[in-house]
Amino acid sequence: MKTKIRTEAAALWQLAWPVLIGQLATVGMSVADVAMTGHLSAEDLAAVALGASLWTIVLVTVMGIMIAINAVVAHEVGAAKFERIPHIMRQSMWMAAGVGLIACLLLNLSTLVFDYLQLDPGVHAKAAQFVHVISIGMPAFAMYRALYGYTTSINQTKPVMVIALLGLGFNIVVNWLLIYGHWGFPQLGATGCAVATGLGLWLMLGAMLWWTHRAPVYQQTFPFTHKEAPHWPEIRSMLRIGLPIGVTYFAEVSAFCAVGLLVARFGIVPVSANQIALNFSSLVFMVPLSLGIALTTRVGQTLGEGDVIRARFVSLVGVGLSLGFAVLSAVFIAIFRYQIAAAYTSDAAVQEMAASLLLFAAIFQLSDATQVSASCAIRGYKVTRTPMLIHLMAFYGFALPIGCALGLGMLPEWMPWRPQQPMAADGFWIGLVFGLTVAALLLVAFLQRLSLRKISFAASSGKIAG
Repeated sequence: MKTKIRTEAAALWQLAWPVLIGQLATVGMSVADVAMTGHLSAEDLAAVALGASLWTIVLVTVMGIMIAINAVVAHEVGAAKFERIPHIMRQSMWMAAGVGLIACLLLNLSTLVFDYLQLDPGVHAKAAQFVHVISIGMPAFAMYRALYGYTTSINQTKPVMVIALLGLGFNIVVNWLLIYGHWGFPQLGATGCAVATGLGLWLMLGAMLWWTHRAPVYQQTFPFTHKEAPHWPEIRSMLRIGLPIGVTYFAEVSAFCAVGLLVARFGIVPVSANQIALNFSSLVFMVPLSLGIALTTRVGQTLGEGDVIRARFVSLVGVGLSLGFAVLSAVFIAIFRYQIAAAYTSDAAVQEMAASLLLFAAIFQLSDATQVSASCAIRGYKVTRTPMLIHLMAFYGFALPIGCALGLGMLPEWMPWRPQQPMAADGFWIGLVFGLTVAALLLVAFLQRLSLRKISFAASSGKIAG
């Protein structure tokens, strides 16, 4: 059994590590935005923090919708129906174009929320401009994620690594030019970040299209041999899988970003510290997320082959591997929280508060890694509605209500214990810890039930012995 576990863990890691580097590079663009503006001014950092909150909500929701491509293509690969993949991918690009344009529109409209947050006028203007400019990259991102799902599901993960590193390098250079105004370029501050990221996403899409055209490995399933009109039944089928995943991602990321927006009322220091802690947590989260993306592919391919017993084994190994990493990351964050904060900003007050919030980030590493790996394994089964409901309940039934009660001091007077004053960012992060723990427990329980039910059904149908 130990040999089988090591073999599966090695196979999962072989698929995941290029995805991980690609994910780290992609998130690294956001890290570069926050860190580089943090060394310009607290006002620009606060503007990027608020603008990135809205951008991230929409971006991650789109990413969730497009993850449907991973599950659909992986099942076709497992069943050796390679002739189906080009048609699926042509339709996925139509779907991505529509999703990206709608997301761009919604992102621009979302800046209206800033009118209700009692923001400093300078921060308000810069945050709104950040969102308007960065939205140009949303259609490119949606189409890139469609191709991302295609290439990872046929076990070609090297392109996502190389292209994401290219995008990160481009982002850092253009940030340096436009944030600070080097080499005669205008000093745009927060807006410079938006220009760099938006253009970088179009660069990544172009690079992915070029790669799929040039690399011989894509010849068998190459989708761009001819034009094809939208086929609505195929698009609807993918949306039935993708929309619940998008809602799931929205529930989680909106809870985190809502904390950033609600903390804004306490001033520039709390909102900047909150963004630093959230940004670094997002960076660390890329490891279990990358394992989860690989897990969706592995489970989907195994189920496409019809091996439900092995699919359960793959799922459990993936969850265990993510949990093991979470233990290490929790210890690392707890020990080096002050050094992490100092890497983002030179403001002493922001550093101190960010280090405090990073302790909460260390605590929820275990539950966060568990919930994302379990939900990704469940998606490999093409089951998406139950994880969506679990996430909605965990974050909107637990995380945000508890966070608001503690952070804003909304606990009723009859409670046996209530803080003497609002706990601000600390209270909201306590709520996030509770929400992630609920999600992790319920998703693992559902994965267990789902995988055993599939085995039982296959056994009763005579597809497996016993």
